[in-house]
Amino acid sequence: METWHRKEQALPLNGGDTSGLQALIDEVCGDNNERIKQSLALLSMYTADEILAKVNAYINNLTYDRKPQSLYEPIKYVLELGGKRIRPTLMLLSYNLFKDDPETILSPACALETYHNYTLLHDDLMDDAPLRRGQQTVHVRWDANTAILSGDSMLVLAFERMARCGDKHLHEVLSLFAETALEIGEGQQYDMEFEHRNDVREEEYIEMIRLKTSVLLACAMKIGAILADAPKEDADKLYKFGEQIGLAFQLQDDYLDVYGDPKVFGKKIGGDITSNKKTYMLINAFNKADAKQRKELERWVACENFNRDEKVAAVTALYNKIGVDKLAQDKINHYFEVASKYLNDVSLPEERKAEMKAYAVRLLNRQR
Repeated sequence: METWHRKEQALPLNGGDTSGLQALIDEVCGDNNERIKQSLALLSMYTADEILAKVNAYINNLTYDRKPQSLYEPIKYVLELGGKRIRPTLMLLSYNLFKDDPETILSPACALETYHNYTLLHDDLMDDAPLRRGQQTVHVRWDANTAILSGDSMLVLAFERMARCGDKHLHEVLSLFAETALEIGEGQQYDMEFEHRNDVREEEYIEMIRLKTSVLLACAMKIGAILADAPKEDADKLYKFGEQIGLAFQLQDDYLDVYGDPKVFGKKIGGDITSNKKTYMLINAFNKADAKQRKELERWVACENFNRDEKVAAVTALYNKIGVDKLAQDKINHYFEVASKYLNDVSLPEERKAEMKAYAVRLLNRQR
């Protein structure tokens, strides 16, 4: 088992076994200085950046010894393209709330990253997207049939890696993972159906992104807690925390595609507008526009030949007049606040939850 060592740590951790550390804490502090005990105990926790480094190292060292090699090369290629690794990071942070050896669940954590990238591989094929993270997509670099087969194999590998969680929690973990995978497929189907409708209600959209995006973050949080033997009540609260953060995260993505700084956002803004993607912004614009505004919006959505910059500017101006920018910001704030309440209710010292809170803040690029 690989051992984690923190550079600044004076007290060594031997493969996640903190019994010696705890004994030293008790000896030094006695029973009368709980604050010092808590501070020393935090030495056994890891930052999100430390966890991310371990996730990346684990993924990059995965080997694929099966044949044909042409089936597994695209899998390795996709997983090594990088990304934020949000889902495995959340699982390990959740586990680390309760136990100090998160390196022991790197395989199930990376199962979620495998599954997430499987969905992206198939999404790229369905959308005929040429690039993913600045690199050629699998169906472009290889072909569509390879993308389908390699994606299917990634799904199987995700479950195989998740099954390495150990016998104690195997049934509960696989049941949650399977339910989550089904929900994500349901969300994807709703998303596709919404593309042909201009009457999508806000609550329908929220449910769609909950299924398509949020449940996998929620699943990561809960599985991490389950594997750490957390109380059921805390595991459930962490699920809700992940779900609400996921909603805020997706709504912010919708918002930033219109109002973000391209240098910070990482891509040219306005892509959702030019593709008529049903986002929180467009759905609420349709629902809240007056007759004149709706007619103009419908004209831009129906227009097949247009100047990109002109369409982005015109639709953005409509959004501003209708006020969907403020609606989106208020909704993002709402979900972040709800998520914070769920995390606050987890029965752990605040110091223990500080890194999780900091990571949520970073995800949403928020000020503390």
